[in-house]
Amino acid sequence: MLTLRGQILPTAAPLDRRSFLTLGALPAVGLTLPQLLAARDSDPTRRDVSVILFYMAGGPSHIDMYDMKPGQPAEIRGPFSPVETNLSGLTVCDLMPRHAAIADRLAVVRSITHDLSVHDDATHWLQTGYPLLNARQKGQQHPSQGSIVSYFRTNDAEAMPPYVCIPEDYRRHLGFYEHAAFLSSRYNALDAGGDPSLGNYRPPDFALPEEMTLDRVEDRRDLFGALDRLHQKTTSLPQFADLDDVQQQSFELVCGSQAREAFDVSQESDELREWYGHHAYGQSALLARRLVEAGVSFVTVNLYEKDVDWWDDHYTIEKNLRKRLPAYDQALAALVEDLDARGMSDQVLVAAFGEFGRGPRIDNNAGRGHWPKAMHAVLSGGGLKCGQVIGSTTSNGGEPHDRPLRPGDLLATMYHALGIDHTATVPDLQNRPIPILEDGEPIQELV
Repeated sequence: MLTLRGQILPTAAPLDRRSFLTLGALPAVGLTLPQLLAARDSDPTRRDVSVILFYMAGGPSHIDMYDMKPGQPAEIRGPFSPVETNLSGLTVCDLMPRHAAIADRLAVVRSITHDLSVHDDATHWLQTGYPLLNARQKGQQHPSQGSIVSYFRTNDAEAMPPYVCIPEDYRRHLGFYEHAAFLSSRYNALDAGGDPSLGNYRPPDFALPEEMTLDRVEDRRDLFGALDRLHQKTTSLPQFADLDDVQQQSFELVCGSQAREAFDVSQESDELREWYGHHAYGQSALLARRLVEAGVSFVTVNLYEKDVDWWDDHYTIEKNLRKRLPAYDQALAALVEDLDARGMSDQVLVAAFGEFGRGPRIDNNAGRGHWPKAMHAVLSGGGLKCGQVIGSTTSNGGEPHDRPLRPGDLLATMYHALGIDHTATVPDLQNRPIPILEDGEPIQELV
């Protein structure tokens, strides 16, 4: 029996409510435990655009990636050399050669600036649009951008959640501020899980209940068939109509073939998986593309593996970037190329940024410190006017030389691409209207 909300639904094999709602992703399925998700009436005027955000937690070095200073002394310019790209005025690090061929499809914003140098405080600003001092002590005060999108959007694909984090939103680590805050938890992200073979990442957060073992389900096709039969039988029952929207969507996420297929990266060809790269960045980017293709509105790729994917390079920045940048380059370039080849570029906004930049001088620890006075963001697609560089920094990369922009301007631009009014409000726990951004306007060169 399947039990939901106290109602007993007959199934082919015993399966109680707790077991059903903890049904997780088999390695062969790649699906995760659906959280309680809900849908809202969609705005008929909204643009049909999704977002894939590479959140570069820790603060990536603008000077060593997209804002190189080759004419400066070694302690400023760093250990890397610039390479030309197909976008006039843009050179990139020589560890990012695939960027050279896609640069004309990028908008590189070089002049974002703010004044919060603590990871938590700055991340709260970049994720929610609200600066917050002592964020670690106070906790997340405003909804993340992904949760805001989840609030405003009903997916065209009812079986897919609107907001997904790969591999997770890292609430257990604090400091990422990617959940719904005072909005209902139904607007939290669904955590997609990560492949432990590709790094120090948690597997999907669910497992088969004891009643449904792999011994009883001989192979993946049999499992999918069993779930399809369970889905067909259960959704035809009168009791199913009595469940609320959240519970119905939970059921669809576990049993629906659309969700199963979207999370199953193994359906892609070996050649395409190789093109993205057999590493966490590449396979996460490929999964993100599959998810937006299936109807997810906002996907955040978080990779939090110390010394490899964590961008907080206080020490040995050269060693760290030599490991990290080639994988990042391969994954981002493959995603941009793949979306373009599929005719999806205008429907998917790809963004990559962290909470601040790095210091203009390499210090005695062979690293760069936190530097909020100058940071970059990379955008591609989503109907924005790409193929340009916005703003510049001073000769040492320490602060904007022209066109200073704030985190709110970046987030307002992303909301614009999504068709969400950046001056919109959402209700807090007392039903008071709270602006989704404290300030900011869409970057006019891009919209």
